Amino acid sequence: MAISISGVLLLAILAIIFLRNGALKFSHALICVLLGFSLAGTSMAPTIHEGLAATAQIVSSLRP
Repeated sequence: MAISISGVLLLAILAIIFLRNGALKFSHALICVLLGFSLAGTSMAPTIHEGLAATAQIVSSLRP
């Protein structure tokens, strides 16, 4: 578990640096995808999924 969390933190830091830099290249996108797969394997996955589902429900209920 400690190695998994360390890997997730490293990938998260790299993704933040890439996004702040403003130059998202293919290699940067690949790191973001790896971050997503790493987060999906952690215990935070259900919380992230519920948060995204709630956000999608709120957005779908908005009427222009």
